[in-house]
Amino acid sequence: ELSNLQRQVIHATGDVGTAKVESAAARVRALDPGMDVVTHRVRLGVENADLLADYDLVIDGTDNFATRYLINDTCVRLGLPEVWGSVLRFDAQVAVFWGRPPRGVPAVQLRDLFPEPPAPDQVPSCDRAGVLGALCGQVGSLMATEAVKLITGVGAPLLGRILLIDALRGKWTEVPLTGHRPEPVDDPLIEDHRGADANRHPGLGAVSEGEDLGAVTPTELADMLATQAVTVVDVREPAEHRLAAIADAISVPFDAVLAGQTDDIPPDRPVVVYCQFGVRSRRAGLALLQAGWRDVRHLTGGLDAWISQIDPSLPRY
Repeated sequence: ELSNLQRQVIHATGDVGTAKVESAAARVRALDPGMDVVTHRVRLGVENADLLADYDLVIDGTDNFATRYLINDTCVRLGLPEVWGSVLRFDAQVAVFWGRPPRGVPAVQLRDLFPEPPAPDQVPSCDRAGVLGALCGQVGSLMATEAVKLITGVGAPLLGRILLIDALRGKWTEVPLTGHRPEPVDDPLIEDHRGADANRHPGLGAVSEGEDLGAVTPTELADMLATQAVTVVDVREPAEHRLAAIADAISVPFDAVLAGQTDDIPPDRPVVVYCQFGVRSRRAGLALLQAGWRDVRHLTGGLDAWISQIDPSLPRY
């Protein structure tokens, strides 16, 4: 989109309307035709996170908490180093995480810095709060430098250190970070892409043996709504529901579902749960199963996928 260009300099005005992955790949190939560029035009989710296993290093330049925690947890499980950066308004943070490093290297990961993702209304998005484009360039260059250091084995990476950048005051500060697990661990953080400790990944509830939460695609849900009685439950926050929602969906916030405040959800017909990207909905659906609902599924890709595939008239936010 045009609004991306002041901070995402890999794209140009002529690329507006093009998928970012294709635009970025074209730019890299134009800079170096000999570069081997592999693209994955997918939204990273629990079901496909193992595509990271094909690589030696992950650079996290994403802009939402669900994906950031998924990347972290997947990197820990796979033993991959992760270069991490974050920018909001005039402030930034840069670090290197390695949750399961080689022996002798201290283990540090995102959850040592921020154990849990914030509630949806606690931190404003870049779209709402704004971001200084030039600061994104600084952070991107720093992250690239950390990647080069890790790949070549030179220098001291920002592992166990958080670099804080205050662009307005022109001040850089370094804060030490100690991991909670000084030795590599062997337990997987995501088991079979289904069950995991809910405190480790916000989108994965603990699955008891014998329980399974089905999933539906946007197209499948549209067919269900046209042919049968189905209850669609929006587990996002009420403010999110007011901005954009699937027609006739009832709003039961995620925290209310986990607290058992589910009187508005009929137990005698199929239920499809959705959120923005399919992260909260999965855990909420599991909670309904555990509470006695028998036919519960969640919408893969969430409202974002619904807008892309079924109803583009709904606003994105």
